[in-house]
Amino acid sequence: MNHREIAEKLITLLGGKDNVISAQHCATRLRLVIDDESKINKAEIEELDEVKGAFSTSGQFQIIFGSGTVNKVFTHFAPLAGVSGVDEETDKKVSHNDAAKKKLNPFARFARTLSNIFVPIIPAIVAAGMLMGLLGLMRTYNWVDPESGLFILLDMFSSAAFIILPILIGFSAAKEFGGTPYLGAVIGGIMTHPALLNPWGLANAEPSTLDFLGFGVEMLGYQGTVIPVLLTVYMMSLIEKGLRKVVPNMVDLLVTPFLTVIFTGFIAMLVVGPLGRALGDGLTTALDFLYNTVGPVAGFIFGGLYSTIVLTGVHHSFHAIEAELLISVGGNFLLPIWAMANVAQGGATLAVFFKTRNKKMKGIALPAAVSAFLGITEPAIFGVNLRYRRPFIAAAIGGALGGFYVVFTQVMANGIGLTGIPMFAIAQDPLNYGIGFLIAIVVAFVGAWVLGWKEEVAK
Repeated sequence: MNHREIAEKLITLLGGKDNVISAQHCATRLRLVIDDESKINKAEIEELDEVKGAFSTSGQFQIIFGSGTVNKVFTHFAPLAGVSGVDEETDKKVSHNDAAKKKLNPFARFARTLSNIFVPIIPAIVAAGMLMGLLGLMRTYNWVDPESGLFILLDMFSSAAFIILPILIGFSAAKEFGGTPYLGAVIGGIMTHPALLNPWGLANAEPSTLDFLGFGVEMLGYQGTVIPVLLTVYMMSLIEKGLRKVVPNMVDLLVTPFLTVIFTGFIAMLVVGPLGRALGDGLTTALDFLYNTVGPVAGFIFGGLYSTIVLTGVHHSFHAIEAELLISVGGNFLLPIWAMANVAQGGATLAVFFKTRNKKMKGIALPAAVSAFLGITEPAIFGVNLRYRRPFIAAAIGGALGGFYVVFTQVMANGIGLTGIPMFAIAQDPLNYGIGFLIAIVVAFVGAWVLGWKEEVAK
């Protein structure tokens, strides 16, 4: 069956063209927003050639094809389904993300919003984290003189993403909240203005206080912060949308941006910024206290439950917390825990590959396991382990023990977003990360093999 035939068959099994509201694809999955999911023939979809599994989550019905294949199927599927960001025939003028969000509960919608804000920023933070790791090796093993031009320049490159993080977040958040992205970037620029004391890398420096109409404004910048700029840009988007409703179209281009920047700037410096800083500090202090008191137990619990959290889609909200930790604590101690849960799914899937007699499942399990080791777990979770159930339980055990170990040995990461093998590039302690990696995989593999499963469940 070629890719066009697969796409044509999918249209029928999804309940027809009219049942598909919108469609997107990521690296491995076709992501669909469906009008009535009761019309979907999930069992037959999973039997199609190239399909490695199908599941419904976060307001979307997702079909796993794997890297490369999904692009080829989508090329034929999109025109056959007649889907795009705007459905002109039914006047449903919503994007794919908006359509998906409407199907979510408020908490899941909040998690998806944070994900949409931070996912585009991850490459910048990953690059900075990898540079920090390289600088750490240079300093530890005296590869380069810390006073040399090379080291100083690389140090500049590594810190830049965190110094301008409010600008990056401002642009991305404004786009997500329905404001003008460049105005969001301007607000981020205000919060990192050179007139404000840059707290990045400073220890005990004291900012000056500006008297403004009797209010004391602390001249402290927000370089490297997350929560203050998120709250401020959310307020900016509300202000901008409110102004556009009352400002005449003839002067909208001049007046709306002008008033938006002024109003939001004052709100940022006087109210929302300081409040957001306090919230961020409180969150990181609480997590740091938990990490330093009952850390290994928390690692055990979260390592065991993380894959279950993934099923709900709530894990998308963790990027904001991780970014705040990265700045305030000096490292991300949550990411290694998530990594243990992810590679454990790969270990359990690998056991399925070696033990199953189902030829189709063998073809699904091996690439799914490799994908999990690289940090992409959906094929392993939804395509294999959840279908057999017991391997999923074994993976939870492996993730729990791996999570316990990486927290016990205080493994941290220099970034967010990367797990599995790629996380070695941003792990502050690659040796203990590697040991935890092996613990998670081996325990999950042995657990899945011993617990076994009923083959008929996944035929």
